[in-house]
Amino acid sequence: MGSTEPRTPPRTDGQFLPDFCSARAVLAVVLLAELVAIVLTLARYEASVQFWESLARVSLFLLWCTLLSAALLCAARPLLVGATPARTSIAALGIVLGCVAAVSYGAWWMGREWQELPALLTAAGVGKLPAFLLTNLAIAAIVTGLLLRYFWVTAQWRRKIEEEARARIRALQARIRPHFLFNSMNTIAALTRSDPGRAEEAVEDLADLFRASLSDAAAMVTLKEELELSRIYQRIEQHRLGERLAVEWQVASLPMRARIPPLSVQPLLENAIYHGIEQLAGGGTVVVRGSYDDAARIIEISIENPRPDDAQARTGQRAGNRIALDNLRQRFALSWGPRASVEAGPAGSRYRVVLRFPAELAA
Repeated sequence: MGSTEPRTPPRTDGQFLPDFCSARAVLAVVLLAELVAIVLTLARYEASVQFWESLARVSLFLLWCTLLSAALLCAARPLLVGATPARTSIAALGIVLGCVAAVSYGAWWMGREWQELPALLTAAGVGKLPAFLLTNLAIAAIVTGLLLRYFWVTAQWRRKIEEEARARIRALQARIRPHFLFNSMNTIAALTRSDPGRAEEAVEDLADLFRASLSDAAAMVTLKEELELSRIYQRIEQHRLGERLAVEWQVASLPMRARIPPLSVQPLLENAIYHGIEQLAGGGTVVVRGSYDDAARIIEISIENPRPDDAQARTGQRAGNRIALDNLRQRFALSWGPRASVEAGPAGSRYRVVLRFPAELAA
């Protein structure tokens, strides 16, 4: 068995800048440039100057500055891996100021060569290059400094949320309900006298379940591995509940190489058995149903179980499900953002949990 000592994660505290290679970041850069252009144009607006013409010139100037800066930050991203926040900030500020200086000099040169072109972003005129450069560099430094601070605070907040989620995952992995452990051991003890072969299988399944609880909390697993772990849990409970428990697996259409956070389906199956099947004298059937939208590349997995009467459901099932569901919602949000969702609630005489997440296939 491999070592279970925690691995030291690579240094990532300097990687607080967004990925400027992505289309989403480029769109944000363009929108920010236009917002700054409107502010600067309003600040310099005079009645004798056409507002829209002035806004167009300022927008053109800022778009050159921001898009060139974004392109260079995209190219420099691999070089900033492992850098400290201070070095990352200095590098980003240097790139932006260099781009602003280059574009400002180009605008000044064009204004000097073609005197009919009005001066850009300066009241000092085209002929006064030092004032033109200093003004633009000062504005760029202030805006970039504010953005860097915003990116840093946002990254720290997100890192705090991720660490909290990992702690929740570790707690979920370490949490084995006492009643489940005791019942499993009692079942194994009984099987050793009546059916030694099944007792050996139960011990192996229990060992596999505990081994999964000690796996890396931050790693993603394939859907095949998660469903196999859920079936292991089902077999353990099947020894104890016998014919009272039935599970229908309708997951043949799912892409089994899709990535999913560990312990996503198994805790839901555990809740379905513990808060549903176990509370019913006659037991019932848990249905695990999966579907895959190939066009949207979205996976949907639902877990349904019969539920007790409303009074028992209010005091037992919903409250018991809350910890696992809140944990799962947080992990899905960290992994996929708004593209994933976790929905839960009663559906007639049954209780249903629906997972939706993008299909990202493992290599």
